[in-house]
Amino acid sequence: MIHLKTFTFNPFQENTYVVYDDAGEGIVIDPGCYTYEERQEFKKFITENGIQLKAIFNTHAHIDHVLGIDFVKNEYKIPLHLHPKEEPVLLDSKKRADVYGFPHYQPADVDLWFTNDEILSVGALQIKVLFVPGHAPGHVAFYFEKEKFVIGGDVLFRRSVGRTDFPLCNHEDLMNSIKTQLYVLPDEVSVYPGHGGKTTIGEEKISNPYVKA
Repeated sequence: MIHLKTFTFNPFQENTYVVYDDAGEGIVIDPGCYTYEERQEFKKFITENGIQLKAIFNTHAHIDHVLGIDFVKNEYKIPLHLHPKEEPVLLDSKKRADVYGFPHYQPADVDLWFTNDEILSVGALQIKVLFVPGHAPGHVAFYFEKEKFVIGGDVLFRRSVGRTDFPLCNHEDLMNSIKTQLYVLPDEVSVYPGHGGKTTIGEEKISNPYVKA
């Protein structure tokens, strides 16, 4: 059985996910924990559930999704995975942190780069990497086909979509990513976004005002 834990961290109310199997092997996706209290909350959950974190997977590198990477890397000695097209966004993160008022942010280096459509295994987890640019140039989503859910970052939200008014964003790319990478998934697949509550592919194909099937 696969387990999923959602944390909501930092002033941007960013969703950080921990996904793990019955043996306790797992990954953290988009660690956004910034304050001491947030990091203690994260550590407490990992310790109490006996989770052995094996990697950090980031959907993209906007500041709200990277605030906890350095902490998690150092605390658990695990590698960071990111898509290579996100490198310029990550390199700019310290400037973004200063702009948004995160003076204690520490940048982190990437250890491994995702490739489009690769399937990664961590314990019992089988994760397909979907390339979904638009909100960010190297944005990816993580599809757990057997469990019928996708962790999609800031691409598709409940009745909304990701912003495209940031540098290196592209609205046409975002629409294409949703239609060709997410809306082709089964309707019953749950979508866990980077902010807010979960939805399903079927719900959004019918009700999303920004992009319908």
